[in-house]
Amino acid sequence: MYSSATVIGGTTKKPTAGRWGIVIAALLLQFSIGAVYAWSVFSSALQSPDAMGLTNPEASLPFTVTIGMIFIGSYIGGRIQDKKGPRPVALSGGIIYGFGCILASFALSHDNTQLWLLILGYGVISGFGLGLAYIVPIAMLQKWFPDKRGLITGLAVAGFGFGAVLTAPIAQWLIAMTPTEPNRAFLPLGIGYLVLALIGAAFFRNPSAGYTVPGWVPASTGKAHDSYKQFTEKEALRTPQWYFLAAILTLNVTVGIALVAQANSSAIDIAGYSIGGAAALVGVLALFNGGGRVFWAWVSGKTGRMTTFGLMLGLQGVCLLVIPHASNAVLFFVLAAIVYLCFGAGSARCLQRRATSSESNTLVRSMDS
Repeated sequence: MYSSATVIGGTTKKPTAGRWGIVIAALLLQFSIGAVYAWSVFSSALQSPDAMGLTNPEASLPFTVTIGMIFIGSYIGGRIQDKKGPRPVALSGGIIYGFGCILASFALSHDNTQLWLLILGYGVISGFGLGLAYIVPIAMLQKWFPDKRGLITGLAVAGFGFGAVLTAPIAQWLIAMTPTEPNRAFLPLGIGYLVLALIGAAFFRNPSAGYTVPGWVPASTGKAHDSYKQFTEKEALRTPQWYFLAAILTLNVTVGIALVAQANSSAIDIAGYSIGGAAALVGVLALFNGGGRVFWAWVSGKTGRMTTFGLMLGLQGVCLLVIPHASNAVLFFVLAAIVYLCFGAGSARCLQRRATSSESNTLVRSMDS
């Protein structure tokens, strides 16, 4: 066990030294893979008759596949991380994610004959790499910050949500350079994602065995103490709670993705935004995607998690019913911001549970937790 400090080479070094540097490294990775939420900028460009001329469902398909692959990648990544540690998993995820984006840049046909290449590169490959990488920082940082679990988890998932803030306007600028071949923008973006992910992941490591935070004592009572029964995978699959939680996640993601995949074109077609204004809107909405992960975590601490999920799903449903009729630009923004605020929190919370439980091979605890 560590004491309050460790003596190395005659100098005293705190066991927590450098842990905030690992937070910065984690955010670099999260920013790069969080760029996925800027997809609607590409969706609008790909529907142009001068480009691939895709229909709305076709333009949404690569992003839909990406979201599906995230959960596959995160499940596998969590298991590998338990055995190999965070760095190899994060590095592999970053490389696969960047490679998939680069591959998508070669889908340059002016019709939909190369849609399969876009789905393969951006959807299957990048989505899988994203899932591998996403799960790592959350689990790793919770080990470094047992004294600040709420804060550090909020930072980790918010970093992912904020990834599209800069990517959306940059992607629009790159697309404007070659509007008839918008997928070319994936090449510089993919390279940028790869560099950021590799730099960040290179610093990943778990704390040494016996790591403790000097002066911090785990809570044994109160809200910070988790006294709920934990389940193994097999036990969890025999409980109705697991299926209720899976249904909640599915509903939340389905509702959120319905807007996220079409936010850019919807802003143009429904509320009359310009092309540049719609791209800026997508970037601003990413702030709500990231901020919602922190805001709703705070709300759940006040109301309970199931009540919070009910509020989020209800708000999303109402907003999606009204958005098609929101011709006013301000109203459209408010409604879309609420959807993003709820979507980011719901998907992040469910994935966080997987990260939290990866070491002990548990998936659910209680519907009340």
